[in-house]
Amino acid sequence: MKESSWLNLPSLSLSVKALFTGYILVTGLGLMMAGAQIMLTHGMADGKFGLSVNDIVYSYYGNRDGSKLESKLNGSMKDKATPEENLTMIKWAREGAPKEQWEPMIKPIVDAKCAMCHAHTPTLPNITKYDIMQHVAQVDEGADIASLTRVAHIHLFGIAFIFFFIGLIFSMAVGFKKWVKALLIIVPFAFLILDVASWWLTKVNPGFAYLVIIGGFGYSLTAAVMLFTSLYQMWIMPLRGQFPDENTWKNS
Repeated sequence: MKESSWLNLPSLSLSVKALFTGYILVTGLGLMMAGAQIMLTHGMADGKFGLSVNDIVYSYYGNRDGSKLESKLNGSMKDKATPEENLTMIKWAREGAPKEQWEPMIKPIVDAKCAMCHAHTPTLPNITKYDIMQHVAQVDEGADIASLTRVAHIHLFGIAFIFFFIGLIFSMAVGFKKWVKALLIIVPFAFLILDVASWWLTKVNPGFAYLVIIGGFGYSLTAAVMLFTSLYQMWIMPLRGQFPDENTWKNS
């Protein structure tokens, strides 16, 4: 069948389909890796694998019954030292991180179990130094304002670009009512704003932690619908001879 002159996914040229498919596959893989990274960081905040409301609360509001050090040793860093060593450091933090115990009791554990990463990775606090470890041993108030600001602006700019191109490709889909297509395109942006805004709201009140999960799940689901729909219409529909007529395209 002769290709149509208007832009729609089933009738695109092979080279454009290859371009869009490459982007979709890499973007889809990137989104899955992002999900895995969330599970391995935020998802371990309460010491249990899997993302829960408690994980969100501990990540943004903090666990204000204990220190940042205690939260990490009971969560994502739990397996980096022995239970006895973890207990020693937790007890030290609860006692106010006294400096006289740093050299004989705590620093040897840190040097042996933590320094390999924390002393050589610029993005991690160098807890081999007492003044930095003392700060980590203070009450856990979750993410600080500076880190929230940094991550939020990266998150908004980066993911907005991803959703722009996903939406651009999906805008050529057929078989959808115009308002349905427009809604699917705009919804991920709305959920992205909700997701980032809820980080700040959870920092103030842990009751907003549910919104973080709703925002992340919402934009992931709608993005997946657009990605799979685009792949289906580019490759499966032409194999079945399902090329839209002009009226179908104009109504989509």
